[in-house]
Amino acid sequence: MKTFNLTFLFLVSLLFSCTKETPSNLILLDKNIPTDIPLIFGKGIISTDSYEFAITFSPNMDEIFFTRRNPGEDNKIYTMKLVDGQWSNPKPAFFTTSKGWDFEPHINPQGDKLYFGSTRPLNYTIKSTGLHQWYSKKTQNGWSNPVPLERPFIEKSIIMYLTSSRNENLYFTTGEKGDKPEDWVIYKSIKEDEQYKSIDRIGNEINSLGKWIAHSFIAPDESYMIFDFKSESGYGKSDLYISFNKSGKWTKPYNLGPKINTEQTEMAASVSPDGKYLFFHRGNENVGNIYWVEFDPIKKEIEKAR
Repeated sequence: MKTFNLTFLFLVSLLFSCTKETPSNLILLDKNIPTDIPLIFGKGIISTDSYEFAITFSPNMDEIFFTRRNPGEDNKIYTMKLVDGQWSNPKPAFFTTSKGWDFEPHINPQGDKLYFGSTRPLNYTIKSTGLHQWYSKKTQNGWSNPVPLERPFIEKSIIMYLTSSRNENLYFTTGEKGDKPEDWVIYKSIKEDEQYKSIDRIGNEINSLGKWIAHSFIAPDESYMIFDFKSESGYGKSDLYISFNKSGKWTKPYNLGPKINTEQTEMAASVSPDGKYLFFHRGNENVGNIYWVEFDPIKKEIEKAR
């Protein structure tokens, strides 16, 4: 009896340990849990022979949105939901449009807003006027029909990969009139008195070290930012970098290293709501998947070394 009890306690302890260290909802989707080496996420389900990037999760990690571009098609946002312990198959999001394309979704930390970029026409136009940001609100009946972000955002013809902090400050990529795409950089908009009053370019500590500076993921508490750009000192076509917010000032960007960055393109990072896993795209021009890796060890190693 004593041996049985010890064995039982050991198994319970082991089960608790595994559950504690790995989000059970993600295990249901992908049993290959990564450590320090990135693995393809949801192989054959989310990551396929198409081009996938920019994934986001609800706070409880029971709903997923990501971008997929099938061969010969435009970008489209797909979604999955966990129902009764089973993940649904990926399907186009309910707001999919036939006029233009959608991509790069982001659920805010509170889980009550879903942002995404779209070339669909604005409500009062017939043709597309650029790449604007739209958002849906979470209601008791699900997500609302999306509407465009109004001023000052609507005045920009390009805004992409918008992410939100917990206090609803917004970070994204855009540029000034006449800028080439490789010269677009990262901007932010601070929410004050329940509204956004301006769009401001982040300083040169972030925006002066390369080309194609884009895809800024802001930490919920704004303590760090992960983004990508092409640099002469990088490993490939585009690398992932992290910068830390120290007393309101951003540190120089630190390359996430050769385990993350390769000769291919790494971009469009996000971190799971529990802070445990880093997700990002890796691939070439027409083929690429979403990868995931333990995030905290990477972050701590960089913080220790700098």
